[in-house]
Amino acid sequence: MLEGESVRNTSDMIEKYLKELLAQAAEIEIRRSEIAAYFGVVPSQINYVIKTRFTLPKGFEVESKRGGGGYIRIGKIQYSDEHELLLTILRKIPEKLSISLAQDLLQLLFDEKIITEREGNLLLSLLDNPVLTDMQRAILLTTTIHRLDKDN
Repeated sequence: MLEGESVRNTSDMIEKYLKELLAQAAEIEIRRSEIAAYFGVVPSQINYVIKTRFTLPKGFEVESKRGGGGYIRIGKIQYSDEHELLLTILRKIPEKLSISLAQDLLQLLFDEKIITEREGNLLLSLLDNPVLTDMQRAILLTTTIHRLDKDN
């Protein structure tokens, strides 16, 4: 097995573990060193997983406190209705939207059952077009979300 594969698999296991904890509670508080010891990794691996897989566009809020009594608090954002979620997503779309952030936002829309898998794949094929600039991608996604909001 390649070294990168084991790191990815370990990251996947850490993500799965944290998501299982979040399935039991709306918010969890963890100690980075304890999770790192549990998985036999360095604490920076925990930071990596949290920074890349528990982001606001993916529907998570993260708060951390450093020091001896430090912790990392992760919460799944609970939206009261689709309108609030769509407005939140609109506020998070930068002027120039990378394809990876667009993918994350589309995944969030799918996870929240605002778009179907087919609609998500269609939007992804549109937004992933190599002739688009990051600015055009942002405009297209913003326009799409405004339209989704009007349908509701």
